[in-house]
Amino acid sequence: MISLGGVVLMSSQGHASEDALCLHGLAGAPSGARVLVGGLGLGFTLRAVLDRVGPAGRVTVSELSPAVLRWNRERFPHLSAGAVDDPRVTVCLGDVGALLGREGEPYDAVLLDVDNGPVALSSPSNVALYSAEGLRKVRRSLAPKGALALWSAGPDPGFEARLAREGFRVEAHRVATRPRSSGGAVVLVGRRGG
Repeated sequence: MISLGGVVLMSSQGHASEDALCLHGLAGAPSGARVLVGGLGLGFTLRAVLDRVGPAGRVTVSELSPAVLRWNRERFPHLSAGAVDDPRVTVCLGDVGALLGREGEPYDAVLLDVDNGPVALSSPSNVALYSAEGLRKVRRSLAPKGALALWSAGPDPGFEARLAREGFRVEAHRVATRPRSSGGAVVLVGRRGG
């Protein structure tokens, strides 16, 4: 389990919602997709992405905490089948926001699993990711048919409206946090071109 300030951010008891983040975020992505994952956590999202993008895929993971990266390599590599050391993966220690909006090859998908949603932030500075300017940076980082997907503890109509105002076609998918669980999270998706 990884917690911050007494709030559980993730647990190894289940990763159905991380799998769903990948499934919905990469729906329609080309084979060999280029993906940016914000937040390494226990490596479940990264593992799901690697299983989906195939041998030609490339994945950049942004993680703020050197300790989380170290844990993935030394303490629990078995949870993600050693995903951080896959040759298709580049790990960047730092804020995912610094990788957005840069010149370079666009991403087919940006998957954010850094907070418990646009309002349940693990760090106050993350508010910039979900702002209108942050969404513009994401949009500039995406390929023409690319998608932003993020994990949220619940629905967020205000954020969905912001996504739409910034030119994204919005989807909200209710997902289980654990197999056979009826409660859960929401994967919010904004697709370019909509």
